[in-house]
Amino acid sequence: MSNEWDCIIIGAGAAGLLAASVAAENGRKSLLLEKNTKAGVKILMSGGTRCNITHAVDKQGIIEAYGQQGPFLHSALSTLTPSQLVELIESEGVETKTEEGGKIFPASDRALDVQQALLARLERSGSDLRLQQHVHSVTREENGFAIKTDDRVYQCESVLITTGGKSFPGCGTTGEGYGWLEQLGHSIVPPRPALVPITSNAEWVTGLQGLTLPKVRLHVETATGEVVRTTGKAKGRARANFRDDAIGSLLFTHFGLSGPVALDLSRVITLQEDRRNLVVICDFLPEVEANDFEQQLKSQCEQGGKKQLSSILYRWFLKRQADTIMSQAEVPFDRRGAELSKVQQERIVRWTKRAAIPITGTLGFEKAEVTTGGIALKEVNSKTMESKLVPGLFLAGEILDLDGPIGGYNFQAAFSTGYLAGLNI
Repeated sequence: MSNEWDCIIIGAGAAGLLAASVAAENGRKSLLLEKNTKAGVKILMSGGTRCNITHAVDKQGIIEAYGQQGPFLHSALSTLTPSQLVELIESEGVETKTEEGGKIFPASDRALDVQQALLARLERSGSDLRLQQHVHSVTREENGFAIKTDDRVYQCESVLITTGGKSFPGCGTTGEGYGWLEQLGHSIVPPRPALVPITSNAEWVTGLQGLTLPKVRLHVETATGEVVRTTGKAKGRARANFRDDAIGSLLFTHFGLSGPVALDLSRVITLQEDRRNLVVICDFLPEVEANDFEQQLKSQCEQGGKKQLSSILYRWFLKRQADTIMSQAEVPFDRRGAELSKVQQERIVRWTKRAAIPITGTLGFEKAEVTTGGIALKEVNSKTMESKLVPGLFLAGEILDLDGPIGGYNFQAAFSTGYLAGLNI
């Protein structure tokens, strides 16, 4: 049986939608298969249904944000930079805005507008989209590939797999693509949740439920005080990965920790085989050195000696936060500034700069925004997104062993790798 299609793209997410459009625009007869009843389901859910499209940095900024994975993205980001992605979305009539911190959203705050823009381009390109096509297998044949679904077998010359990882499985990303690619000879870096809330059963943590702190610094340690790192190599020497130490907004919840800083740090936890006895170390004043804070605290206590210590601490902390620090430091709530002992002062400094939060794990793939792990990057040609092992097989998006920090970086990587694959398939 002859090939029906020049190329078939499996998975109508960010990477797949753009790749199918680009392939068709370049004269390829392309078919996009999606198992859900609509395309771009994860786009619709992302960013609290607002869709953080990308980040307001240049190509190099995205590369650096990915740490040791970054060099793989050079060609993809040269093909579609963050500014070019914004132009692409805006060319479909969707205005964008840049929020404080660099996150770029549709001006309407509607992820639906981004999804509709990508569908409009897809339809205009002439690519064929078929929904509710649950793929069961992808096999190599003499003249291409056979893709088996519930009701038929599709034949094509080339195939691009953009089925994503295992995060938010309710979107349809359940990791099926890993099995197809493993059967085709690819290696799978064990998938784990990333950008996922962290769980803790510490009473003082859950007691702060609902409290948001705008800027804290977090890192992970073992119970013996050893800093937990994910390491790579640069010029022959080990270096810490960029997400070993995260800074940003923290939200205390009934289950533990959430907010951007907790999500960014979560991959350090999920990458550990043994997660017992891990603690998150929280610095509530990341812009003030411990010695400086100690001197400031001492000075304030001397100047306002008759004031209750709690009111002095409100200079730096929110009320619930200050009360918690005093409680954990075992300082009586009626203690006045002049009555603060040297030992109590040291305990307050320690609980300010090194608050130890025992953790039990994370909320897992169900609540993870992305997946760390996936198809080994060494097995993919970064200049074309074609498999180095199977000619005619292409990969793009979250199915690859690529995971960036929160803030639009992961969508940028998906769009750029999808665009590059669409040009070459």
